This record gives sequence, C-alpha cells and structure tokens, in this order.
Amino acid sequence: MKKLPIGRSDFKCLRQENYIFIDKSLFIKEIIEEDAQIVLLPRPRRFGKTLNLTMLKLFFEKSDNLANPDNKKETKQLFAGLHIEKERLFHEHLCKYPVIYLTFKNIKMSNFEENLESIKRLITQEFRRHAYLLKSSELDDFEKQDFQSIATAKANISMFQSSLLDLSSYLYKHHKKKPVILIDEYDTPIHEAYTGKYYEKMLSFCRAFLGAGLKDNSNIYKGVLTGILRIAKESIFSDMNNLGVYSIMREEYSSHFGFSEKEITELVSAYNVETFFKDIKHWYDGYIFGKNLIYNPWSVLNFISSKDKKFRPYWVNTSSNSLLQDIFKNTDSGIKQEIYDLLKDIPVTKKIEENISFEYLEENESILYSFLLFSGYLKAYKCDTQEDEQYCRLQIPNREVKLVFKNIIARWINKAYKDSDKLRTMLKALVKGEIKVFEEILNDFVITTMSYFNTGNRKEVERVYQAFILGLLVNLSIDYEVTSEKESGYGRYDISIVPKDKSKKAIIMELKRIEKDETAQKALENALAQIEEKKYETAILAQGIKDIEKLAVVFDGKRVLVKMK
Repeated sequence: MKKLPIGRSDFKCLRQENYIFIDKSLFIKEIIEEDAQIVLLPRPRRFGKTLNLTMLKLFFEKSDNLANPDNKKETKQLFAGLHIEKERLFHEHLCKYPVIYLTFKNIKMSNFEENLESIKRLITQEFRRHAYLLKSSELDDFEKQDFQSIATAKANISMFQSSLLDLSSYLYKHHKKKPVILIDEYDTPIHEAYTGKYYEKMLSFCRAFLGAGLKDNSNIYKGVLTGILRIAKESIFSDMNNLGVYSIMREEYSSHFGFSEKEITELVSAYNVETFFKDIKHWYDGYIFGKNLIYNPWSVLNFISSKDKKFRPYWVNTSSNSLLQDIFKNTDSGIKQEIYDLLKDIPVTKKIEENISFEYLEENESILYSFLLFSGYLKAYKCDTQEDEQYCRLQIPNREVKLVFKNIIARWINKAYKDSDKLRTMLKALVKGEIKVFEEILNDFVITTMSYFNTGNRKEVERVYQAFILGLLVNLSIDYEVTSEKESGYGRYDISIVPKDKSKKAIIMELKRIEKDETAQKALENALAQIEEKKYETAILAQGIKDIEKLAVVFDGKRVLVKMK
C-alpha cells in the first residue's frame, strides 16, 4: 500500500518515494492548449496548487545547463503510466523549456521590511539556480553584471522589481527557447500585508514585480500563477490583456484541484475505509468547482492516515482564521444573522465579485461574501447573471467549515458576555437537567448581551436568540454533537445536543417566540407538543441513545422561559 502524502507537495517526491498520486497530469495538456499566455488559477489553500506547479516545473524544465541537472530519461519515467503520457504533445513538450519557479507560500512576515527581504531572498535563490548564465556567450557584460547583483543580493529595489522580466530575457537569449514562469501562492504576501497593516506597500512592490515580468513580455512561452484570490485587476494586473483568469466559478481547470467523488471512492477502497465514506462526504465534501463536486484533499488524506479514524477539522486547523475574525468583528447585525442562517443550511443569495479589493472587504458585502467563497468557506450554486452582474446562492460546504462559523459566533458571544464561570455553570445545569438554573442564567445572559446583536425587526428576534444559544452550545463540542435544523421524524428540530457517550442524556430543543394573544404557558406547551407530534427524537433513538430530554425555550421580549418534558 502506497504512503499517503501528508504535508508532501512535491511531484517528484511523490513519484519517487512510493506516495499515492491522484493523477491530475492532464492539467499539463490544458495549460499547453490554453490560448492565454498567462494563466491565473485561484483556489482555496491546501487543494493541490503547489503539487500541480511542481509537476509543471518537472515536465517543462530543460535538463541541460542547470546546476543540478535532471536526466530527461528519469523525468520521463516519473510520468510513466499517467494520463499525460498517452497524449501526442507529451514528447513534443517534455523537458523542452527553461523554467522560472517561485513559491510565495511561506512569505508570512509581520512587517513589510521582513516580507520584502524574504521575497528578495527567493528571487536571489532562483537567479543562483540559473548561475550557468554567467558563462553564457549570449549575455553581454552589462547583463551579467546585473545578474550578479541580483544573485549576490546587492541590487537595489528597482532591479528586484524588474528581475522577473530580466531573468526571462536572459533565459530566452541563452536557450533560444522561451521560458515558462511558475509562481505559486502569489497573493500570500498580500494577505499577510492586509492583516499586518502594510497592504499598500506590499501591493506596490507586487504590482511592479509581476507587472514588469508578465505584462506584454514577449520572452515568455507560458506563465502560470496560483493563489487564493484574484486581487483586483486595477490593483495588481492592470491592463494585462494576455491574462486568463479561471476561478472556481469557471469550468476550465475545474477537475485538476481537489478530489472528485470517483477519486474518493477509489481512495477509500484502496485504504479499506469504505465504511466511513458517508461521514467523509458529510465532513469534507461540498465544494463546487465549475460543475464538479469536490472534496477537500487535505482533510480526506489526513483522516485516512489517522490511527483513531476520528473526524476532525484538519483543513480549518491549518490556518489561524485571524483574518476572518478581524473582518467579522465589525460586521453589522444583518450579516451576523445571515451567518446564523448559513449554519442552519439556509442559503443566502449574494452578488459575486471575482476581483477582490482588500481595502473594501469590511465595508462591501458582496466582496466579503466573494472572499469567503473563493477562500473555501462557502460554496456557490444556482448562479444567475443580471445586467452583467452574477448572483449566486451561497452555503457552507460541509461540517468541517461549519465549525469555523460556530467558533466565530462563540467569540461574539464570549466577547459580549464576560462571566465565563457563569457560562460554564449554565451549560452544566442544562446537561444535568437543572432547568431553573439554566433558565435563570440564560435570562441574565440575554439581558447582558441582547444589545450586541440588536435587531429592530420582531420577526428576526427568534433567529437572534437561536444564534445566541447555538453560539453558547459550541462550548459543549468536546463531549456533545450540537446540530440544528436537521430532519428527524416528521420535521426538523431547532437544536439537538447529542452526547458522544451514548449512556448520557441527549437534549432536543424547540425554540419559539410568544405569538400575539398567546400566554407564555401556552407557548411552552405548544413547543413541547410539537416535539412529540413531529417525533423529533427518532434520529437520536436510532443512534442507540435512550435518555432524551425535551426542552421548550420561549422568548418574550428579553425574557426567556424554559420548560422540560
């Protein structure tokens, strides 16, 4: 059985060291046949961007005249048995081009100066990889002098800004073959700059570096850039008519990142975890690239490799999600309510902006939701174009990503409600069936925090209370599975709290606001009657849990009443 490539993203390593490789090699063919000279492929993090670019590098790169030459025969063997080997263009393009390869994925410094130095170091290393050019008879003395200035890190900032353009020119002169430029995670420095408050400085350098190297550069055969977002054209790709941008909304290249259902089926069969397929789908499926349903490859591979076979938020835990926290902390109550709807699997319809301007992220709702979509936190479907603007239904793709939003709500509530000891006492009372204690502290909580989620629409009040309670219950997630709006019996319950230890008590909650001319007692009775009539306990009983507590929670303004059956 082949090893699973956890944390491995180098094509050569996977092929030489007996790691499993999901064959995405026809990506090479699509790049070769692409009309655009430069291709930008924004995809969420950990969906195979680096692996695909290292595959392109190995395929295209000439094996002669490099400091550490690869043998073309060996390179050919690495592609043996892959789909691309059967294509006519395989032999025509294999190892025929000089390659410039840069990866910005680790450029994550806290200030501009350190980030810039890291980028300059990467450029310097790439120049040194092509140090044979200093002996080339095709370069004149002035070009060699400039080359050496970059390679020794003695060049000024303007020379580094033009270095991509210059190196492509030197390679073309020497090899008589236009180079391929590959830039992985081009926007990572820009993400970090936005968080670190030096956005404009970083954007200015990237605009000069990429603009000079890619715009109207006649010395390039192909250029391929990956990243998470397309930074707004007016900011970084100004007037680049040779650029083709293919986001997750486009059909082009849609099958080359992430795992398809067919690939997942073969993978779980190969590693004898077919019995987990349904849960794998629930946790890690749900993305839509073009028309393809896609699984998160990082999370699936981590789950299969785990010894205990427990489902965890593997992808979510690879990032601090600090940018999301910063964005959401200043959002208005309307967006907070929409996030709660998303947690309940209720879609929101929004305009999608494929060009992301970070400076408008917190004030422009469509850019915020587009950012969430392209970063992998939402999926889009049923899209419609209205007057040249695209509107899509958006939903959270899977259970793993839901945890991010649940934690965001929990942070809002914890920020508004400072007494953590009281919070723990309230949750302890809930799971122990001490309903009066739970009711008393919940009322205190509502009085303290209602203004934080203020809404003047009476119809929205129930949703706000539900958001409160769900956010609180996130704190039970170690020992309980908290779900909402799930089908059971003859309907959908509001909230269930199901213990991971089946010998413990489960809780079903029905939440209601008091209707006009309805007493509090009647509202409580109606809520409990609905739990009984709809047989909401059905799904929980099927899990082997026999002890189920049924709870009615009724809202009357800022007063909360609770009754147990």
